[in-house]
Amino acid sequence: MATAREMRLRIRSVKNISQVTRALEAVSASKVRKAVAAVLGTRPYATKAWQVLQHLSQQPGRASMHPLLTPREEIKNTLVVVITGDRGLAGAYNTNLIRFLQKRFDDYPAPVRYLTVGRKGRDILARRGKNIIAEFSNLPAAPSFADVSAIGRLAVDEFLQGEVDEVYLVYTDYINMVKQVPTLKKLLPLEVDGGEGRVQDFAAHKSTLPAAYTYEPEASHLLDEIIPRFTALQVYQAVLESLASEHAARMVAMRNATDNAIELAAALQLEYNKVRQQAITNDILDIAGGAEALAKAQAQK
Repeated sequence: MATAREMRLRIRSVKNISQVTRALEAVSASKVRKAVAAVLGTRPYATKAWQVLQHLSQQPGRASMHPLLTPREEIKNTLVVVITGDRGLAGAYNTNLIRFLQKRFDDYPAPVRYLTVGRKGRDILARRGKNIIAEFSNLPAAPSFADVSAIGRLAVDEFLQGEVDEVYLVYTDYINMVKQVPTLKKLLPLEVDGGEGRVQDFAAHKSTLPAAYTYEPEASHLLDEIIPRFTALQVYQAVLESLASEHAARMVAMRNATDNAIELAAALQLEYNKVRQQAITNDILDIAGGAEALAKAQAQK
């Protein structure tokens, strides 16, 4: 059994850990609110861009308007953009996403290449021998569109150059503080016929689309600008959703760790009190035994 001194040191260590986890919980709670606000801030632009794309998709010859709208006849290579975290201490956040990714693409009929965002996903995929063509890590705590746009541009370039025939986006969708869902989205070729979920408030605007637009410059020039930018915007929104999910998962994990540390400290304190009480009892018994022996010795004299 551990000595009273060893138990005091362990209780102090557990209490120190609970203070650290409580601080990490508070930091994550602040960051998740900022990340959610950033996601909401991108939606007005995304909604308008999506409305224009929806209208252009209704024009004759839509499939030949832009190569990013044209499906390939044969899928020879697939690119998957995987967004994970740079750090741990977030519970099962990264593990759940990688498990979801493996379930979808381990037995995929076409060869799969990976573009990773975040060190955790990069390290896991590298250990498993996956084909990683690029990796992005150490993004700012509050990334701007400029910080993330290179990811979308690289995916677009790979598709336009014929290196890949389809591009998927795998990230964690933020639902609320206790629920984050791994999500798969087809990024390229852009499917404008089924856009639910690309911008969450699009459904409210769908019925208000005008019957006709007159574009200046012509539609093809607009598509050259809108589609690559909208693709990069989808990646940016996915990064923000993943950041919000990561902070929420870390906040919950740190709250659970704090509660566990408090419970463990209480259990150790109870055990320490028992050990201390036992030591006091033994000391009293020794004193009483000594006093009794001394009294018998004096009585014999």
